[in-house]
Amino acid sequence: MHALSDTAPAPAGGRRAGVMAWLLLAPLGLWLVLFVVVPIAGLAVYSFCQRDDLGRVIYDFTWENYARVFDPIYLRILGRSVGYAAVTTVICVAVGYPVAWFIARQRSPLRERLLLLVMIPFWTSFLIRTYAWIAILKTEGLLNGLLQFSGVVTAPLSLLYTPTAVIIGLVYAYLPFMILPIYGSAEKLDNALVEAAHDLGAGPIRAFSEVIIPLTWPGIAAGILLVFVPAIGMFAITDLMGGAQVPLIGNVIQNQFFRARNAPFGAALGIVFTLMFIVTYALAHRRRRSSASP
Repeated sequence: MHALSDTAPAPAGGRRAGVMAWLLLAPLGLWLVLFVVVPIAGLAVYSFCQRDDLGRVIYDFTWENYARVFDPIYLRILGRSVGYAAVTTVICVAVGYPVAWFIARQRSPLRERLLLLVMIPFWTSFLIRTYAWIAILKTEGLLNGLLQFSGVVTAPLSLLYTPTAVIIGLVYAYLPFMILPIYGSAEKLDNALVEAAHDLGAGPIRAFSEVIIPLTWPGIAAGILLVFVPAIGMFAITDLMGGAQVPLIGNVIQNQFFRARNAPFGAALGIVFTLMFIVTYALAHRRRRSSASP
């Protein structure tokens, strides 16, 4: 009788639940196909095409666009983009982790208010927030006015239209995307594990590096993906706060589509950018799996 019970078929309700789950996932799958798979497939097709002198696309297979991507000029721009995104990500982690940890350790009413403060920037248009930073950093802006009034500097500093202004704009734009995922992991962290580490003789630094960081790594990895990859392709901040003097790969892609009218080359750059995202995700996922394994 026991053997028969082990081999008894699953109830029919399980099959119905499976069908219902697929039906619930259908809108998401349709959205991904229409707005992710189809556009990327279109870019992939365009990236192997050519263009004529009038900017029209010629569907003639060629690797020329990808070979052009590895031109030293574009490699320098790509390297600069990766460098700016890496600096932005490091600053966001350094600033966002303590903020997320502090919010996660608070009691519920205060925690909700602090999360609201993190979300407030999303209530305002991105362009308005960027122009606000322009008003702060320009020569006759608020920051220079305060520095001169306090006697820190005698002449206004050239802050706007510099790499520093671009980094400030990128950090300000993407910092909430680092805080929120880390908060999600830190909020679920059991304090008993940290206390157990201290009871076993671990100091604050060792407990932080060997207990807290591994347990909150999923949030850190998610934050890195949400900051690093979009920061590489950002072009609005570099145009507005960098004065188009610090072009990144996003600026080049935009110019190829709208100014140079070279959609095939712009598509090749977009495919390379997508591959960079896949590589970044794979590395973060691998790091997450290795940290989760005993």
